[in-house]
Amino acid sequence: MKKLIISVLDFLYIPFEKIIDRQTFRYIACGGSNTVMDIVIYFISYHFILQKQIVHTPLISISPYIAAFIISFLVTFPTGFLLMRNIVFPGSSLRGRVQLFRYFMLVVVCVLLNYIFIKLFVEWFHIYPTVAKIWTTAIVISFSYLTQRHFTFKTGQKAE
Repeated sequence: MKKLIISVLDFLYIPFEKIIDRQTFRYIACGGSNTVMDIVIYFISYHFILQKQIVHTPLISISPYIAAFIISFLVTFPTGFLLMRNIVFPGSSLRGRVQLFRYFMLVVVCVLLNYIFIKLFVEWFHIYPTVAKIWTTAIVISFSYLTQRHFTFKTGQKAE
């Protein structure tokens, strides 16, 4: 499967090779695909699996939009990690468990950054929410790429 994904991405990369490096293209393609999958799973979970109903557990009740988020996260977190580890940053010398822990921490930070920047742009700078979301996404994606490249899937050192 890895070879197939890399072959397809390398084929799709040809028109972009003069304007973007291969690793960045793979990051955009894999991250973008995982994001689209996240949205589709969220939509299906919210509308069809949960049918917009509250999920009652023995301890708490969970709103359908949060339950749908949890379902989509449980699928796209591991797929995102595997795509980043095996397709985008395959040369990392870090052990898998270290990469997984760092990736999880990065995801948590990115969720917090999304919340903080959207609140900041909308409530403090009075920017229209959709524009705020676009700016926030650009900031968080840039931060995520640099963090993954230089920390989560770092290369050039002995395995930890």
